[in-house]
Amino acid sequence: MRREPAVLAALLLLGAFVVAAFGADWIAPADPLAISLRARLRPPAWMEGGEWRFLLGTDHLGRDLASRILHGMRISLVVGIAAATLSALLGGALGLLAGYLGRGVDSFVMRIADVQLAFPLLVLAIAVIGIVGASLPAIVLVLGLWGWAGFARVVRAEVMVQRELDYVQAALVGGATPLRVMVRHILPNVTSSMIVLWTFAVAQAVVVEGALSFVGLGVRPPAPSLGGIMNDGRQVLGNAWWVMVMPGLAIVALVVALNLLGDALRDHLDPRRVQD
Repeated sequence: MRREPAVLAALLLLGAFVVAAFGADWIAPADPLAISLRARLRPPAWMEGGEWRFLLGTDHLGRDLASRILHGMRISLVVGIAAATLSALLGGALGLLAGYLGRGVDSFVMRIADVQLAFPLLVLAIAVIGIVGASLPAIVLVLGLWGWAGFARVVRAEVMVQRELDYVQAALVGGATPLRVMVRHILPNVTSSMIVLWTFAVAQAVVVEGALSFVGLGVRPPAPSLGGIMNDGRQVLGNAWWVMVMPGLAIVALVVALNLLGDALRDHLDPRRVQD
């Protein structure tokens, strides 16, 4: 069964979110920071009392919810992509070294990974953000350092298999250095697994960033983040449910699109897949 249509569909879905998020300055119908107390808590356009200029309604300060969600999605994607990339680079490098060199290096890296996996994310976030302050770089640093262990484990396991294969032994007999073998020969063969894991890491980082912003450890107001918008909506949930529900649906849709892409890529890059 061919997997290309699934990959294409997932890419198109995620691409629509990416275009909407990074094109928010041109697509958004209003300034996400503009306050209008006369228009506060307007319902979505399809509900009684709603207006089409406020497609998804407004919040307690009269700010256009659709515009804030679009800009919030951009922040979520920037944090997710940057954090997942940092995790992939750090975890991939350590996993490559641990899997190929083995013995002491492997034991040292895996023990650090075990400690990291046992360390609560919230404690790490409070410690780092408490020192450097709440900002995008701080959130990326927290999530990047928190997520490297998963990449290290996956890469290590694949490298341990690859290093015993004939092509690696042939490269060593031909005079290749261990560094060249790792970078030139083994790394390309584990990249597909890293790409798949990276898409899931982006989705995970989007969720965690939203959670941190919801509890006040994320992007500082008035910058619109999806978690921060949900936190604002919590205060008016009884009579303006859309302020909290709409950004929550945006997070769900974004994560589903990323997971669909990850699933499609996993099937597409699997060497055991059956072609028509």
